[in-house]
Amino acid sequence: MSEARPPSFHLTVTKREPAVRLLHPVTGLEPLSWSEDHRLAVCTGGNVSVLEQRCDIQSSGPELSLHRTCVPAPARTCVLRIGPLKDVEQCRAKFARSKDPVVSQRFMLDRVLNPEGKALPPLQGYKYACWSPVGCDGNGRCLLAVLTLDNRLTISANFDGLQWKQLADLTEMYGERLAQSNYVMTEADKAADLEDFAEFERRHTMQTPVRMEWSGICTTQEVLENNTCRDVSTVLLAVLFESGDVAVWQFQLPIKDRDSIISCSTIVSGVESPSVLAWWEYEHSNRKMSGLIIGSALGPVKIIPVNLKAVKGYFTLRQPVILWQETDRLPVHSIKCVPLYHPYQKCSCSLVVAARGSYVFWCLLLISKAGLNVHNSHVTGLHSLPIVSMAVDRQNGTIYTCSTDGKVQQLSPIFTNVALKFEHQLINLSDMFGAIKSHGIGISPFGAYLACVTSEGMNNGVHPVNKNFQVNFMALKTFEEAAAQLLETSSQNLFRQVDLTDLVRWKVLKDKIIPQFLMDALDKKIEGGPLYFWRFRLFLLRIWYQSFKKKSSDVVWKPNPKESKVSKTEEVIEGEVGEGAEVSPSKTLRDSAEPDGDCSPAEEGLQEIQQKIDAAEAHLIREHMKHVLGEVYLHTGITEYTTIPTRGVCAYLMANRDSEDRTAQVLTGHVEKKMNKQTFPEYCSLCKEVLPFTDSKKALCPNGHLWPR
Repeated sequence: MSEARPPSFHLTVTKREPAVRLLHPVTGLEPLSWSEDHRLAVCTGGNVSVLEQRCDIQSSGPELSLHRTCVPAPARTCVLRIGPLKDVEQCRAKFARSKDPVVSQRFMLDRVLNPEGKALPPLQGYKYACWSPVGCDGNGRCLLAVLTLDNRLTISANFDGLQWKQLADLTEMYGERLAQSNYVMTEADKAADLEDFAEFERRHTMQTPVRMEWSGICTTQEVLENNTCRDVSTVLLAVLFESGDVAVWQFQLPIKDRDSIISCSTIVSGVESPSVLAWWEYEHSNRKMSGLIIGSALGPVKIIPVNLKAVKGYFTLRQPVILWQETDRLPVHSIKCVPLYHPYQKCSCSLVVAARGSYVFWCLLLISKAGLNVHNSHVTGLHSLPIVSMAVDRQNGTIYTCSTDGKVQQLSPIFTNVALKFEHQLINLSDMFGAIKSHGIGISPFGAYLACVTSEGMNNGVHPVNKNFQVNFMALKTFEEAAAQLLETSSQNLFRQVDLTDLVRWKVLKDKIIPQFLMDALDKKIEGGPLYFWRFRLFLLRIWYQSFKKKSSDVVWKPNPKESKVSKTEEVIEGEVGEGAEVSPSKTLRDSAEPDGDCSPAEEGLQEIQQKIDAAEAHLIREHMKHVLGEVYLHTGITEYTTIPTRGVCAYLMANRDSEDRTAQVLTGHVEKKMNKQTFPEYCSLCKEVLPFTDSKKALCPNGHLWPR
């Protein structure tokens, strides 16, 4: 739950490198989507390009570290299943040759009814992509749901960091479910003849996806046969169709394949011309409520209840709630829902924002003793052109909107006694990237970076002949803001906050110093605090050490040239000898490379930093060892595959007798009494030899296999 921040009078935006060029033009209404595990999905005409942000502590370059993969496009065109194949082909031939121009032209020009479209260009690309919450795949990361322009909805996962694997084709599975029910929602309904054009069209619209969105993870407890309880985690995926129906898929975590699907239920929303949906999740008095916010291309916005009978502890609305009723023909393009804390009412609330044309519609939902209070209005005067993309910083509720002319507006919500007001500031992308046309924006999970997809704009009133699409990055926070957020965070996980740590890394590399205020704040937090602050300190020291290294000019992926018979070091020494330099035969090559006499001030500084790094690593190693020993002592059941070098760990902890670590002494004594004369050594994974515990950082087996601990 985040609280709306006070108004800021100045917004600092800094351009970051590199700008990533795309191989294909962007497609879809919202081409950018940023996941909670720091992966950016870009919908293009050929694939979904995925850029993963990584904070590389081994690199001394100031640029962003991005790992690029892609979800390839399907090899065949998606054809919706609406009946027996022979009957469908006969109907298509009949409608294509129909003498009624209303039927024939509508059939020939509609890519849903006529997916092959022989007279039309091929329909390639992606319509929309959205990320699941963290913890949905086998590695505890996010899954990607993608919707192609030919209406194929699939779920993909990336397990090895390189290749994307398709887990389920929901379009095909939903078509099978509709075929089993004879394409009706209830048993009382009767399906019409497929040769009727209205029925032919209805069967397509009822399974043509418009948007899909993931819910939060639902955790419940399941009672087993031995009366013990275990946590069961599920997640929901809501799919909105052109007919206004919503299919809610329930998955058991982790999602491995189509067998992870628990159920699928269809909700009739009654919304005409639906365009977008979003999950409404609200927590009030320790009760979690949920619903679906659906927007229409005609203007209305409403919340429909979602009855989660299979998920205990979650509630929904009794009846739909209309947020905007007027059919004013302003299409709803994007909807975002942000949980906030109301400082005047002293309770949680939900802020729903929607892009409608060039305006931003907002609605504040608050549950009180009187019931559900709804306050709504519009923010006008932001853009002269329609809003093409909208992003939300869920940490503080800040909203970002973008139009095609390259103007981005930042909206900061400010609570009042009555409802809400917004402070807005302009970010002109043309000031940083020149004449451009923007197609979409996305914001990193902790609000440190803003990504935008751009192409060349008009130059002297002339449109460019060829358009090159690229993804640009901008820093929205200063170093001081990022450091303060890392110190006060509740997640205490550096991996989850890669965007913030990258800003800190950039500052330390640029200035070659850790600011004193940050080290003082860390020293105060470390005293009696969690190990997170020790890891943060070690991260800063490693970056500081890396800042003094010269940037290598070698390309990482480029293979080394074939080495000559004479090594480079020998060539250098021979050159020095040829110029008259004397090299003692008793002096080794390592000695000749080391400088004689005292070290320079720079080398002394590096040695001092290295000593601090070693001290931080030693402290973390000891704390982790005590945690492992605590698990051994508290759990009496030792499994067959337990490979904890218990005696080696105890010996390492007790090696320093001068240490006043009372916890380690007591824990070691208990463990040794429990083990008696037993040993639990580690084994080499290749040759099954016993690994001696001689080093806390690596293990070397007798056959020479080296394993980092």
